[in-house]
Amino acid sequence: MGAALIDGKAISDAIKAELKPRVQALVDQGVTPGLVAILVGDNMASQVYVRAKAKGCEDLGMHSEILQLPGDTPEDRLLAEVGKLNKRVDVHGILVQQPLPEQITTEKAVAAVSPLKDVDCFHPVNVGLLLIGTPRFIPATPAGVQELLLRSGNDPAGKHVVILGRSNIVGKPLAALLMQRGPGGNATVTVCHTGTKDVAAITRTADVLVAAIGKARFVTGDMVREGAAVIDVGINRIQDPKTKTGTRIVGDVDFDAVSKVAGAITPVPGGVGPMTIAMLLRNTVVAAEATVPG
Repeated sequence: MGAALIDGKAISDAIKAELKPRVQALVDQGVTPGLVAILVGDNMASQVYVRAKAKGCEDLGMHSEILQLPGDTPEDRLLAEVGKLNKRVDVHGILVQQPLPEQITTEKAVAAVSPLKDVDCFHPVNVGLLLIGTPRFIPATPAGVQELLLRSGNDPAGKHVVILGRSNIVGKPLAALLMQRGPGGNATVTVCHTGTKDVAAITRTADVLVAAIGKARFVTGDMVREGAAVIDVGINRIQDPKTKTGTRIVGDVDFDAVSKVAGAITPVPGGVGPMTIAMLLRNTVVAAEATVPG
């Protein structure tokens, strides 16, 4: 028997349906949640992702803008644009799409966004709030992973969660989120990275395995404990002469092999990706709700 498929598209649609009445309630009070994405350069993947965010806003009746800047934009110009958005009352969420060109320091760009509008939850203040268990926002991808687990019947409470990857975007915040007290937390978390010895021996102990390392089909069937829930965060483009474009998207997990062992698994695409957008929209609604008195 193969693994149960954890359908990120269906779960993200359910979350967006839950957001619609909250958006309408804000609109009825004269507040339309607004999200602005800043895109520097012409990274194709970033453009696709930003457009998906804009479409998500449109579907919910939210306002969205894409601020497209040239790839050679100086750091001072970007910081000035962020400053302008911080002052706009009709903008509740600001995200600076990564990766950024080399002339721009990512840490400076992230810190320039007002913590009250930092719906990506990358600002040091918001990261700190998450770590101590009082988050203003929850980072979109980690939040999406948590919701996938909860809504698919794989509550991480009391389980051993192994995370492959220690990035500031996924690995670190997800570890902090899943170990917190409360719903969706109370897990025992192990984080594996490039300095970890015998990774496979550790992953085989996981009740829940999250792959977020950016290596195509790194996780093989013999690395997964029978019946484990496997969440694949990876998005990797590989060569495939059978497709029209000559390439296709795969995750960090060898889906065909692992799905024969795991109890539940997310596909790529259609797993974590739609959830990331849904959780970003939720954060923007939360930011807008915080501006309404009472």
